[in-house]
Amino acid sequence: MAATTETQLEDEFSNLKTEIVQKIDNPKYLEKLYRKNKSAFQKDFNAIYPTIKENSTAQIWNERLNYPQEEIFWGQKNDLIFVAGLIFIAGLIAQIPQFFSIDEDFFFPRNIGFIVFPVLTAYFAFKQKLGINKLLFPIIAILLSVFYINFLPDNNKSDSIILACIHLPIFLWTLVGYTFIGGHVNDTQKKIDFLRYNGDFVVMTAVMVLSGILFTGITIGLFELIGLKIEDFFAQHIAVWGAPAIPILATYLVQNNPQLVNKISPVIARLFTPIVFVTLLIFLIAIIYTGKNLYNDRNFLLIFNALLIGVMAIILFSVTAATKNATEKLNLLFLFGLSALTIILNGLALSAIAFRLVEFGITPNRIAVLGANLLIFINLILVAHKLFLILRGKSKVQKVENVIAVFIPIYGIWTALVTFLFPLLFNFK
Repeated sequence: MAATTETQLEDEFSNLKTEIVQKIDNPKYLEKLYRKNKSAFQKDFNAIYPTIKENSTAQIWNERLNYPQEEIFWGQKNDLIFVAGLIFIAGLIAQIPQFFSIDEDFFFPRNIGFIVFPVLTAYFAFKQKLGINKLLFPIIAILLSVFYINFLPDNNKSDSIILACIHLPIFLWTLVGYTFIGGHVNDTQKKIDFLRYNGDFVVMTAVMVLSGILFTGITIGLFELIGLKIEDFFAQHIAVWGAPAIPILATYLVQNNPQLVNKISPVIARLFTPIVFVTLLIFLIAIIYTGKNLYNDRNFLLIFNALLIGVMAIILFSVTAATKNATEKLNLLFLFGLSALTIILNGLALSAIAFRLVEFGITPNRIAVLGANLLIFINLILVAHKLFLILRGKSKVQKVENVIAVFIPIYGIWTALVTFLFPLLFNFK
């Protein structure tokens, strides 16, 4: 079944290249192909351009697709108005505790995801011009999530409720992905584009957050020079609007100006891949040398989950920039080693979780950690297998992206189970 899927994917990409070559003198047809999937079109066009570069139409398309944009493109007036409206809505949601005198310790752990993710869902729905049939699912899912999470008992010691609050933003993130791909859940290339967007989004958001912190520090410092303490005012009336605006503006900028950061994420990943590989190798040796007992260390398991997510991100961002030259093969070798080491460590973590389940019984935390680790473990094995085949020249880099992209809905389903079923299954304990 997996082999059939891979063959279909190869045929899809091969067919697109063939269509471009055959229809190179048909502007209307090429424009339809481009609008159907811009990223796939650009990638395949660049791959075959050396063979058709003598064609004048191909030269025009090459300039169109690869012309370096020197200035930031801020989009159309209607887009700016729409984004401004989304920022205003996000700011209003963030201020609900102040408007209705709701306890912030109750509101934000449950609703922090609703400040940003539904707004981003609306943004991509607007950009994709989704019809009501495609919008029903995310709208219903968001509304049900709002009512469900806020009607759970007010028990800050309940593990199942805490897990629901932690996993809900991840579930909302998958809804953003659904609208990003236009509801085409079987389109692997669009899922890969969504993952790439996340890399660019993280970089742009980090830059804007650092800029915001610097601006905040300078502003507060300036007013302190004249004896005015504005920390509380700044936090309540400026930061509460600025913080939700950052991810929305970051998305808008990277979508309209992909040249800003789309090369930074892979560069960062290439720099850190060898470092993380060496660190994990030393860590594994240190575990063996010190005789560390992982089976009774709960904090280790929690930290390790964050490590797995980070490793998956590094692998993804590196793979998206990989080519077949010697330098990239060295990077792929590090990625394979990193995947293999993480699989070993994940196996140790899984054995520790299984031991705790048998020894201390079933709890929401243990089941949640076990499920997440199993999914990532399987995903990493598939990624490592593809990387091994690539190093042997028997597969393509695209296959690694496909393996990661295919797991997005699976992660979404798991987070939905933890969010919506765990509190009920464990009687809100």
